[in-house]
Amino acid sequence: MPSTDPHRPDRPGTQAQPPDGAYLAALQAQVDAAARAARPLSSDAAGAPDDLVREVVGAVEALAPELVAVSHDLAEHPETAFEEHRSAGVLAELAERHGLAVERGAHGLPTALRADVSGGAGDVGGDAPVVAVMSEYDALPGIGHACGHNVIGAAGLGAVLGLASLGDRLPGGVRWLGTPAEEGGAGKETMARHGALDGLDAAVMVHPFGYDVAEHVFLGRRQLRVTFHGRTAHASAQPFMGRNALDAVALAYQGVGLHRQQMPPSDRLHCVVTEGGDRPNVLPGRAQMLFYLRSEHPETLRVLSGRLHDICRGAALMTGCGLETAWDESPATLPLRSNGPLAGRWGARMLERGREVLPAGVVPSLLAASTDFGNVSYRLPSLHPMIAVSDPGTSLHTRDFATAAAGPAGDRAVVDGAVGLALVVLDHLADSDLRAAVHADFAAAGGPVDVPSYFDAPAADGAA
Repeated sequence: MPSTDPHRPDRPGTQAQPPDGAYLAALQAQVDAAARAARPLSSDAAGAPDDLVREVVGAVEALAPELVAVSHDLAEHPETAFEEHRSAGVLAELAERHGLAVERGAHGLPTALRADVSGGAGDVGGDAPVVAVMSEYDALPGIGHACGHNVIGAAGLGAVLGLASLGDRLPGGVRWLGTPAEEGGAGKETMARHGALDGLDAAVMVHPFGYDVAEHVFLGRRQLRVTFHGRTAHASAQPFMGRNALDAVALAYQGVGLHRQQMPPSDRLHCVVTEGGDRPNVLPGRAQMLFYLRSEHPETLRVLSGRLHDICRGAALMTGCGLETAWDESPATLPLRSNGPLAGRWGARMLERGREVLPAGVVPSLLAASTDFGNVSYRLPSLHPMIAVSDPGTSLHTRDFATAAAGPAGDRAVVDGAVGLALVVLDHLADSDLRAAVHADFAAAGGPVDVPSYFDAPAADGAA
């Protein structure tokens, strides 16, 4: 039995034990083997004329020093969700130096940006197809651009500037959207509800990663804040006169743990206790939890939402507490819906840059996070490829990934990503057969979804 003497050497230390890496190593070996056997993703679509392609590539490569400098600037001055004032300003200033008319504070958010580029087919918003290119630039608290949004911001703008270099020969329109608060704020959903996606034919962006892959799984995500209302009492003299809200938290946490056995492998449930009382000698009259729920499909995310509500309601009933639920304090995000023809064009264009893009399924779906771009992908055909900036073992949302995103591999990804996005957009605008295939693929996947109302059904009414 461990000693209770604080001076004994067998007393546990203050540092957490390091996790065992055996599973991750085995998983990495499986991915490496599958990647060696896979054929790079590509496409046989005609795409854009060669002369336009060469001109766009040349324009982006000429901009490379400025794009890399902006990426480094963002990395050195990280700003978190909805606070990206300097970051938005840096990107807007570069766009304006190259002739774009930038709207700051666009579509309902002070740090959002918009600029429209029209070609010879007429103004943006007319009959010609229009594609949005998106830039993210928010960082994470405490660890900066550990998701590589500095790369996303610079690459998206570089793509638009490359396309703008064509002038009247651009066969359609391009809308640059600077989208704040991807990290937990769902800025794209707010912008969409304020008209950012109106009149668009498709939307594209690129995200850094440890692999080159065009159709990686991203999970839908919701938030649930649960408040249990009990009754305070003296914990020693009259505990029987109280209703312990922290007990309800404990039961809900245990209920979630037991439910995990029945959850599909594609679901995730995690939470923190944000409030649990102030002193041990007072039964807590109020306690609170914050949950994140994730799932690979919109339908299963809706099912998981209802199940979690039932678990929390049961905990309230068992303890005699009241229950208050607050769903989606920032908008919910749907899973990412891939578009095969757009992904194929990305693979083909990346081959030209010396990158072999892995087909879907090589990188396992359990290595999945969430993005508010999922909401875009259920409104219109979309492309959200991942571009390698680090070795595969480096996880997003770590300081090591932030270093990689601002290093030589991140710099290369800025330029390759800008070229790739620009050429996929150009292919889409110039090739009517490709456009038809893109829209057929989107329709076959279910077509547009009314995102704001999708989760109205499951117990989001506030109290029970």
